[in-house]
Amino acid sequence: MTKELEPLTPSEAKEMFLADRRGQVSERTVQADDYRLRHLIRWAEDNGLNNLNELDGRTLHKFRLWRKEDGDLNKVSLRTQLKSLRVFIKWCESIDAVEEGLHEKILLPTPSNEEERREETLRSGQAEDVLEYLRRFEYASRSHTLVELLWHTGLRIGAVYSLDIEDFDSEEQRLSLTHRPDTETPLKNKSEGERMVALSQYLCEVLEDWIDHNRPEVTDENDREPLFASEQGRLTISTMRERVYTVTRPCYYGDHCPHDRRERDCEATKYGYRSKCPSSVSPHSIRRGAITHFLTEDVPEKVVSDRMDVGQDVLDKHYDRRTEEVKVEQRRGYLEDI
Repeated sequence: MTKELEPLTPSEAKEMFLADRRGQVSERTVQADDYRLRHLIRWAEDNGLNNLNELDGRTLHKFRLWRKEDGDLNKVSLRTQLKSLRVFIKWCESIDAVEEGLHEKILLPTPSNEEERREETLRSGQAEDVLEYLRRFEYASRSHTLVELLWHTGLRIGAVYSLDIEDFDSEEQRLSLTHRPDTETPLKNKSEGERMVALSQYLCEVLEDWIDHNRPEVTDENDREPLFASEQGRLTISTMRERVYTVTRPCYYGDHCPHDRRERDCEATKYGYRSKCPSSVSPHSIRRGAITHFLTEDVPEKVVSDRMDVGQDVLDKHYDRRTEEVKVEQRRGYLEDI
């Protein structure tokens, strides 16, 4: 016997879903779900879909096609967004808002191994150019300190967000990463992600100068002293992302645009749109680039895996951007004297 569906608007369902997710998953996962589901709400409003009961396989397929084109998404990004949609629709089934089994009709694209690896990465050359500019003109600023730390540690942006001043030990030249969900700074891998990260002397000097001269003297709402702060408290992840997108645009650290855009006409010059620059990269792209850089410099995979808190199988599949030519020459170096 078919269940009788209960009318529910898409926006109401989204808020109920997110409220249910809180406490079950990390706050960052809730934020990611919120962001991805906004596109469904926008599409539903534009197409007059006011009741989730009306959703069927064909309607979801139309949304899938629209989302791919609207966001100019590759297979990897589209798959990520549709997986979130699947979880949401399955939850809607549990409260009788859509027909049972509807989530199974959302087809996920299957990227090839090459497509999964073809995500943007901050190359060593670009990293050097960006850091050279920041070291010269914005030394120990918020942007310089953030990018310097991301590049030399390969930390996830969420891990950087979690750091307090007390987690930085300048004498021992290291950072301590701690899972603190009770005060809103969990680590992705929870307590298993807790570790110490060794720092170079130069990076310690940058952090010391940032703390002593440029960091606002504030605490967050949990009375902790965040390492990265603004006048309002702990620097948000979205602000960190915006700073990274901003300083990795060639027009910011260089004197030309490789895309032949005029500054007054380029949307990527406006706040909130810096990611629209084809050459700008995200914090996660810096992480990928840093991992590749460490591997290219012959740092053992086990050391990189432990430092970056990533399994070796995941490292090989998603992070290692070395070409086969680089890998074979590195292997040759180990074998020459045998």
